[in-house]
Amino acid sequence: MPHPVFIAPSILSADFAHLARECADVAAAGADLIHVDVMDGRFVPNLTIGAPVVARLSTATSLPLDCHLMVEEPDHLIDAFAAAGARSLSVHFEACRHLHRTIQRIRARGVAPGVAINPHTSFGAVEPILREVEFVLVMSVNPGFGGQAFIPAVLDKVRAIDAWRRDHRPDLVIEIDGGITTATIAAARAAGVDWFVAGSAVFGAADRAQAIAGLRAAAGA
Repeated sequence: MPHPVFIAPSILSADFAHLARECADVAAAGADLIHVDVMDGRFVPNLTIGAPVVARLSTATSLPLDCHLMVEEPDHLIDAFAAAGARSLSVHFEACRHLHRTIQRIRARGVAPGVAINPHTSFGAVEPILREVEFVLVMSVNPGFGGQAFIPAVLDKVRAIDAWRRDHRPDLVIEIDGGITTATIAAARAAGVDWFVAGSAVFGAADRAQAIAGLRAAAGA
């Protein structure tokens, strides 16, 4: 039984001067999650927001906050983001020295743990952690900036994860982030993706309800 399609607008493409209003707008437009890209200027060449902003957002929206830590040494941030109201928290395979311990720490804080993987990271590299997480976030662009073009080659990795979960973890969720539009979402859904992070495709649209509905329709939902 396939997982339902979830649309997760990324606030990286929102108006940072009015984040509460932007989150309320996409919630009213039919979004399922709010995706929060946390960047430290070290793991990726960009700097965004921290736990205090997430804490304020958690009071401004009833949608779950899906926080993606694109940071070096994420362990020291887990407690702060859990306390701030993150409902799911993904850390990068490439940034974690002791990944199992990091995932266990997230779970111990009552937050759904996920592992994120860059486009070049193989299925074989991440397979050992898949039994320990609730979701895997496949980057379909190189992380750090919004508005990049989708990398189709990552769908082979999605198919491999989907085949693995059919045999081992049917409850595992596959999320994808980067270049998701009505032109790319159908192929990603066919490969096995459940949650779709969309930044400019939603926040850059004049009619955000129409944009989200269009993504769902293109995904066959």
